[in-house]
Amino acid sequence: MIYRAFLILSLVITANLASAAAATKELILIKTSRLIDARTGKLLTDQAILIDGNKIAAVGPSSRVGQHGSDTVRVVDLSGLTVLPGLIDCHAHVLGNLKDLSQSWLDHGFTTLRDAGESDLAYGQLALRDSIRAGLIKGPRMVSAGNYFPVTGGHGDADVLAADQALARRPNLTDSVDDISAAVRHDIKYGADWIKVIATGGISDPISDFNVQELSEEQMRRAVEVAHRAHKLVMAHAEGADGIKAAVRAGVDSIEHGTLLDEEGATLMEKQGTWLVPTLSVIQRYAAIGNPSGLDPVALEKSRMIVKYQSDAFQHALKHHIRAFGLDDDPDFLPKEFPAMVKGGLTPIEALQAATIHASELLRLSDEIGSIEAGKFADIIAVSGDPTQDISAMENVVFVMKRGEIIKQQLPADKSHP
Repeated sequence: MIYRAFLILSLVITANLASAAAATKELILIKTSRLIDARTGKLLTDQAILIDGNKIAAVGPSSRVGQHGSDTVRVVDLSGLTVLPGLIDCHAHVLGNLKDLSQSWLDHGFTTLRDAGESDLAYGQLALRDSIRAGLIKGPRMVSAGNYFPVTGGHGDADVLAADQALARRPNLTDSVDDISAAVRHDIKYGADWIKVIATGGISDPISDFNVQELSEEQMRRAVEVAHRAHKLVMAHAEGADGIKAAVRAGVDSIEHGTLLDEEGATLMEKQGTWLVPTLSVIQRYAAIGNPSGLDPVALEKSRMIVKYQSDAFQHALKHHIRAFGLDDDPDFLPKEFPAMVKGGLTPIEALQAATIHASELLRLSDEIGSIEAGKFADIIAVSGDPTQDISAMENVVFVMKRGEIIKQQLPADKSHP
């Protein structure tokens, strides 16, 4: 009853907000000297974008689109900056960011994220997602997994205490095919967009081995069967090569991390159309942290062990064209994933495409976001400098618009004017 009442309240608020927005809707004309076409990978010059409400009405040369400028149109002058689509983080954990549960992503230009699962049995990430959708909280557009599904004693088993102090068994532990069916249905019942399975051990816990496959292929196939029947998608945490291939054969939609991906696995992923979200920088950062960091020493040691495999695995991924942007770290470090991807072998424009057009394809949202095109939501950002030449320019996000609303505006010499 409480959830139903919240849902009704959310719908009422959304309707009121929509009515208010319709009453105050204005045309906005963005002028820019550099615009990244995420679909083609080209840097276009002297462009303009006309925004009507929350969507892009037109984009093209200023000589054509700029003719819409008049006293009834608000002009935002982003000349001298580089304009690109709102960015997309495909591997976030919003409940792990205690500083700010949503605004940090927007501040870095990320207007959309996929939460990759949380251990909160009350599904706080789904409540946050719904609150953002209802307009109660400012934050990035969210799609989200529910709880992730490990085996007992595997990566994601939240009980790491001594045997005589063990916690009550949590419902997301899945030691059989029937357990998986029940767990997936439980997540779907409470509103998960994605299902998260744990195919192998991981890094951030003190009990699992990242080389070891944990869920069986049969279990993961059942998860995919139940989820896809309900029109939900499945992501798999997978570090080791055997677990990666088992998850791909089972039909998952994306592999998270894939740090020991081999040629056979990459070939199989390309054949199946399975995406890779490599999360490069977080492992590199942890591997470089010293022991006095306060972090779990077992996790630090595992990071140092696994990071040496990362480069070879990413080369396999590059060869088979399977990658999308995901951080898996505190959102303060979002800009660091771009140079990590470039260091791994992507060009700067390819790294930007991983966080825009490719990420939108992974999330099945390419009709709405991921590129600056007429008919899509007006998710638009601007950075100082030219990230196609120097990817470190992604550190300098000075303008953020989500669905036609200006969220951040720190332009040099205040270029915008009504």
